[in-house]
Amino acid sequence: MRSKVFVSKHPLVLDKIAQLRDKKTSVADFRRAMGEISMLLAHDVLANAKVSAVTVRTPLGPAKAMRLSQQVVFVAILRAGLGLLDGLVKLHPAAKLAHIGIYRDESTLKPVNYYVRLPANLKDSFVVVADPMLATGGSAVEAIDVLKSRGAKHICFMGLIAAQEGVRRLTSAHPDVPVYLGTV
Repeated sequence: MRSKVFVSKHPLVLDKIAQLRDKKTSVADFRRAMGEISMLLAHDVLANAKVSAVTVRTPLGPAKAMRLSQQVVFVAILRAGLGLLDGLVKLHPAAKLAHIGIYRDESTLKPVNYYVRLPANLKDSFVVVADPMLATGGSAVEAIDVLKSRGAKHICFMGLIAAQEGVRRLTSAHPDVPVYLGTV
């Protein structure tokens, strides 16, 4: 299966990435930019969630509309991924939140899970894995391995900044998972 990597060209995303990278950016401005970028990227990520036709009642009577038909689950890779949740939740407050804690064993350089908190049934959910930095790809691959082992079938990865090495490793291990990035 061919990998799907989408790198944002949106001027606001590019401007806010520049803010993140600027060493003069204050902590408050850095935090705000992370949330804003996550909201902008989530717009594209969530365009792939399933919808279904419904009828809603308006003041003028019934009207046909479209509603999300999948539970959306935002999974933060701890701890850095927490910074992306604010923007994601502002965009879709009904989403469930989940966490996977992973660190790299310095002797083996392999990822190690230390915490997994996920909803019970992920099979039909639309799962968005959030991690601001895709460096080597080890944590992202491990997190997606965990999600698939728990039954998740509809998974996307969302990151702000990525290295080519991380993109290659993630798309090689999980070519079925679309990858949405602010920049590479």
